[in-house]
Amino acid sequence: MLTIDKLTQPEISEQLSSRVRAIRRKRHISQARLAERSGVSLGSIKRFERTGEISLTSFIKILMALGREHEITNLLTSPEYTSIEEVLADVT
Repeated sequence: MLTIDKLTQPEISEQLSSRVRAIRRKRHISQARLAERSGVSLGSIKRFERTGEISLTSFIKILMALGREHEITNLLTSPEYTSIEEVLADVT
């Protein structure tokens, strides 16, 4: 899991693009094939893997093509509270 509070935006983008590239390579999927499967242009996939820059929509399409969309839907889930104090602290 990413430790976002200690990383810069470019570092997070680089980690995400590296992880997607590693998944793609492990599955022996070319960039061109990923472009076909995801509906994201080949140029966008190449740029993403090189720079970490991509639109959220294209990122989601890539994750869906790799069968990993569940990972992004779990990012901003509601917190699980263990006490009333935590609930009150979150509300204020």
